[in-house]
Amino acid sequence: MNNKFKLIMGLVPFFLLMVFVLPTSAVHKFAEPKILLPIRSKVLHSDSKSYAVIFDAGSTGSRVHVFCFDQNFDLLHVTKDVDFELFVQVKPGLSAYGNDPQAAANSLAPLLHQAESVVPQELRSNTSVRVGATAGLRMLGADAAERILQAVRDLLKSSSLDYKADEVSILTGYQEGSYMWIAINYLIEKLGNPYPKTYGVIDQGGGSVQMAYAISKENAVKAPKVPDGEDPYVGKFVLRGTEYYVYVHSYLNYGLLAARAEILKVLRNSGNPCILAGYNGVYSYGGEDYKASASPSGTSFEKCRRVILKALKINAPCNYVNCTFGGVWNGGGGDGQKNMYVASFFFNKAQEAGFVDSNEISGTASASDFKKAARVACQTKFEDIKSRFPNAGKTDLPYLCMDLAYEYTLLVDGFGIHPRKKFTLVGQIKYHNSIMGAAWPLGSAIEAVSSEARVKTALA
Repeated sequence: MNNKFKLIMGLVPFFLLMVFVLPTSAVHKFAEPKILLPIRSKVLHSDSKSYAVIFDAGSTGSRVHVFCFDQNFDLLHVTKDVDFELFVQVKPGLSAYGNDPQAAANSLAPLLHQAESVVPQELRSNTSVRVGATAGLRMLGADAAERILQAVRDLLKSSSLDYKADEVSILTGYQEGSYMWIAINYLIEKLGNPYPKTYGVIDQGGGSVQMAYAISKENAVKAPKVPDGEDPYVGKFVLRGTEYYVYVHSYLNYGLLAARAEILKVLRNSGNPCILAGYNGVYSYGGEDYKASASPSGTSFEKCRRVILKALKINAPCNYVNCTFGGVWNGGGGDGQKNMYVASFFFNKAQEAGFVDSNEISGTASASDFKKAARVACQTKFEDIKSRFPNAGKTDLPYLCMDLAYEYTLLVDGFGIHPRKKFTLVGQIKYHNSIMGAAWPLGSAIEAVSSEARVKTALA
């Protein structure tokens, strides 16, 4: 047999395993699928393992996640002493080292050493290592961000892991959102079900917020075309033998910490009705300082809401049938939004407000819970806020009225969620009697090991 025939024959079992059909008529309309998660199969070697090391370089800190999979893409314990995920973090994030790229890279060195230590030595050279930087570096500026990324590449180059330069990058908003959707639906074991039984996700970081949910093929076909170089609205994936069209959009500058700056910009040199009465300070974000002082007329939930709506550009022209905010297409809605997980800063703020217990990893709430807490915060003077909200961090106290009003307004006016609609607020997820972080790196790890599996199959 010639080499070409051998390669084709080597690919046949893999594609049969994937049960993967991509109509040629759809190829140009959607983001090309890279994550092909197979149906569980007994024909694979049960003792084969694949590891993935994923760095999440966020705006508030850097974290490393290590995952271990069998050939069915089921999670295994990383070591006998570590459950399904090794997770270690440091603060601050890479963007805090804008003028010192080497210091930025050095901040990841302890995380790298811990990650290497749990991967068996004989598997390290075949273990993918990725660094995904998110909103913090996106907002730092192209030159400064690239210098930091290059310093990180130099660090990883000397590691024992399978390093590739192009896997150290700033994630696109689409990648971040779709990885998060895959990660959560994987952990709650919804992949393989029809799309109406999957869960949508709203994930709020410090610099950006993402919405992701599965939509019908009919809605996917209607997705607006985007200019070259911009993220698509819809991607197509085959996961556990099921075809999904996933709508994702990432809103840069509307993560919680960045949004504070946007809200303060609206009344840049004046008092702001979102700042607690009795507070007069400065808010620093992204290398800029913003006046953060109460309005002479006092703090007001209603007036704060009006400022937030301006910051969200809620009345921006909408060129589509429906928009979220800022003129962004909303994905068309549908059953994929029927059940929602709302994560990260939303969860943290719910704990600060007290309607999710500080000892719990998740809770059920509605947007109206944020509104109720916001009204209380906005009526409280700065000198009394700690006694009223004992779970809030010291640096968050002046902004509690603003933060809680923003979370309510973003959910209801921004994303169109009914104020009384119940959703799951989540920080972590229980998975097979273990606790897993609700974060995008698991989705990236699945892509890394599935890509590796395709290469190995092609070369077999």
